[in-house]
Amino acid sequence: MAKPTTAKIRLNSDSDSGFFYVTKKNTRTMTEKFSIKKYDPVLRKHVTFKEGKIK
Repeated sequence: MAKPTTAKIRLNSDSDSGFFYVTKKNTRTMTEKFSIKKYDPVLRKHVTFKEGKIK
């Protein structure tokens, strides 16, 4: 079978609150690590989330 084009990734909060999002990314077009500012409900503000592996 062919390798899937999308992979599941985990977006971990940079502020060490323990909160994370799970999303997909296209591994063929986005080869570098993914980081984005999103809302952290534990801290109740927007912080940077960086890509990590799903265990």
